[in-house]
Amino acid sequence: MRTARSIVRALPVLAAALALTAVPSSATPSWGPLGPANPYLGPLGTATMHGDAGSSDVTPLAGPGTDRVAPAGDPMAAACPTILQGSDGMIVALCTAIIDRAPTVYLFDPAKGPIGPPAAKMSLTKGSLLGGVYAYLDNENRLVVVDGERRLLRIAHNRDASGKWGLTVAENTDLTAAIPEGDAVTGLVPDWSGNVWFATGAGLVGKVGRNGAVTTHQLPAGERVANSISASPDGVAVATTHALYEFAAGGSGAPTVKWRASYDRGPARKPGQLSWGTGSTPTYFGPGDGTEYLTIVDNADDQVHLLIYRAGTGELVCNQPVLTEGGPGSENSPIGIGRSVFVASTYGYPYPTVPGDAGLAEPAIAPFSGGMTRVDIDDQGCHTVWENDVRSAAVPKLSAADGNIYTVLRLGLGLTTPLDGYAYGVIDPATGAVTAKQPMSATIIADTLQMAGLTTTDGELWQGTITGIMRIR
Repeated sequence: MRTARSIVRALPVLAAALALTAVPSSATPSWGPLGPANPYLGPLGTATMHGDAGSSDVTPLAGPGTDRVAPAGDPMAAACPTILQGSDGMIVALCTAIIDRAPTVYLFDPAKGPIGPPAAKMSLTKGSLLGGVYAYLDNENRLVVVDGERRLLRIAHNRDASGKWGLTVAENTDLTAAIPEGDAVTGLVPDWSGNVWFATGAGLVGKVGRNGAVTTHQLPAGERVANSISASPDGVAVATTHALYEFAAGGSGAPTVKWRASYDRGPARKPGQLSWGTGSTPTYFGPGDGTEYLTIVDNADDQVHLLIYRAGTGELVCNQPVLTEGGPGSENSPIGIGRSVFVASTYGYPYPTVPGDAGLAEPAIAPFSGGMTRVDIDDQGCHTVWENDVRSAAVPKLSAADGNIYTVLRLGLGLTTPLDGYAYGVIDPATGAVTAKQPMSATIIADTLQMAGLTTTDGELWQGTITGIMRIR
């Protein structure tokens, strides 16, 4: 029997499905369902780095497609891992300056191309390397982020009387009483009641109520959080360097562990990863309401595995070897939609720097051989549908509207060099075949550094690079 709550939860999914106007590819009649839209986030697909609260890396918007594209770039002297679009169409980017690694918020008007100069910008207080990377747009198009002074900020953009855009701090919640000095927020996400959940590098999980009250739960010593966190209507998922957790608000309102599942973290950090443990932001997905399952990739020594758990209970549904044709490691959040999960290898990717607590990589360097795997789940368990040797240099995103996976491909050989080129790439999720590969001029694109791109409402791809933003249309 369907409860009123389950019907309400289904409405955002139905609305998102009805909003899809493009026709999926003939090879894949449909991709869905999309995860439920969080009422405290901006538009589905464009308000978080990974597309939605559940970190599915799926968008309901159609991308540039397989035809020839026109890329344009803007050198900003900053790496831009978070690029978002609000309901007003404005682009908000959170970038890290190359010189001092201070986070900076940029506002762009996509109607004034190709990209820059920005309509407005604001510098934030510097924190840890991963602090100031994860942020989201709320339902009022405000950027929600925690700065280096441990303040939860909501940054609004507005025009003044002369029509000039500006950025202002609309809300400021002090978290210093809850977060010890020396620690920093890694990831944050709103729940379906409007509370903001966060996790720090040192394993502190917190919840900021709509009234500003802060409650926390400290994870076991030694467990660190090096990726963002995810939410469904029934829980909040946090992956540490040792285990995957699902939380809920307890009777007192404080974060309470629903379940914990340890995984094989391997003997050390691998090259191409930023921490010793999973590189995954946990992904909610499923064939019903889009949240039945929760998945990450482990860090086992010789062969990594896709681990799929049943959300709510933590039951391990399957443990499937992945990336058997490529490098055995992934720093990227898996794509998850319906009964399918897609995993891209980052093993050996040459990050210019890693967090100070990441530890040494073993081996120190390795070839970036790439590789991607699709795994499907059904009543009998999991099975691999395909594997390829794609060298994805960005976080791949799947468009449920046009049935394409979009990414940037790194050219060259396995042993990467600064002379490697890059190409706009489109992958068929049904077969794993590359259906478009357009090399791009070195004057337009720099290293995309495994950062996530944004598919906009105009069908463009805005992709962060190590030196700025690339716009593909």
